[in-house]
Amino acid sequence: MGDRILIVGTFDTKADELGYLAEVIRKQGGTALTMDVSVLGDPPFPTDWSKHQVIEAGGSTIAEAISWRDENLAMQAMARGAARLASRLHRDDVFDGVLVLGGSMGTDLALDACSVLPLGVPKLVVSTVSFSPMLPPERLAPDIQMILWAGGLYGLNAICKASLSQAAGAILGAVRAVEPPNRQRPLIGMTSFGKTVLRYMVTLKPELEARGFEVAVFHATGMGGRAFESLAAEGVFACVMDFAPQEVGNHLFGSAITAGPDRMTNAGRRGTPQMVSIGCYDLVDVVGWQPAPERFRDAPVHAHNRLLSSYVQTAEQRQMMAQEMSAKLRSAVGKTALFLPNQGGNEWDRPDGPLADPQGLAVFCDALRQACPENVDLVELDCHINDDAFTRAVLETFDAWLAEGVISRN
Repeated sequence: MGDRILIVGTFDTKADELGYLAEVIRKQGGTALTMDVSVLGDPPFPTDWSKHQVIEAGGSTIAEAISWRDENLAMQAMARGAARLASRLHRDDVFDGVLVLGGSMGTDLALDACSVLPLGVPKLVVSTVSFSPMLPPERLAPDIQMILWAGGLYGLNAICKASLSQAAGAILGAVRAVEPPNRQRPLIGMTSFGKTVLRYMVTLKPELEARGFEVAVFHATGMGGRAFESLAAEGVFACVMDFAPQEVGNHLFGSAITAGPDRMTNAGRRGTPQMVSIGCYDLVDVVGWQPAPERFRDAPVHAHNRLLSSYVQTAEQRQMMAQEMSAKLRSAVGKTALFLPNQGGNEWDRPDGPLADPQGLAVFCDALRQACPENVDLVELDCHINDDAFTRAVLETFDAWLAEGVISRN
């Protein structure tokens, strides 16, 4: 059971708040370790890692940072150092979880420091900009946690103590309770949506588990895809089944529900075997409580709930989607198969479904056939993605790749 918490912040200006966090952790029986990421000032008490050690870990010095006369550049240098030092300290088993406190500057640094730590290492950020649209999804660690630093921009008070004490208790509880990922079985990463719209995982998950693999299904609504891509970039997966590429279209057409520009690229760059399909390719998710984007103002729409609405792409937009998917897959260096179920990609687009568009589906299939790169095996299926024929075809390919050694059990 771990209890060592690395507390990161600018101890020159926020010593009271950071000291309070350390005090709460120690009173709860935890160990508080401190890392100073100040630039101009000095803390009123020593920290376990000084600002000089931090910035030097990133290849710069405090004197250099001050000479630049640019707080943005200086904090970026400090962020590089904090990330490298935190990564090294974790490899050396110095701490069990990290707690970072800051405003926009400190949060910018926190995202770098948290992103270098593996999944399963508790990461909590106390920030004045928690949950803000300023925070790009691609910079968020897949298991990062945040709490709003309410009323705490300058000095301690009863309001901010409520947030700070919660954060201290939360990170301490997390490091004591966390069950780090078990790597005994090879892991398959799969993207999907709920069973009302996509159903293949219901059949595939037990079948793949029976073959000795563990299956993690990621909800492809922006942050789920971001977590999927982050782990794919680390080479965590033995194989990926990226069957719900809707986030590619979300990003292409400017939705705020995005997994970032590198969606559908990281497994390919790592050489991880990947199977790809078209689940919900024809829909663009937007924030449901915001006005409809102009380009989708007259499009058919499915209001999934008060948070999320899905707009149907036009034929021209489907052609763009096919080209974008193909362009991303073209850079893959590992074995790649693209499954094209030509009768549809979600439960709502069946012939009798509320979002059916047979002509648009035909346009998309033709565009995908033409744009599919030579490094990708196009597997066309005369079925719908939710039919048993789709999962049978996937399992046949999986078994063949397993027999050929394309997919490893190690």
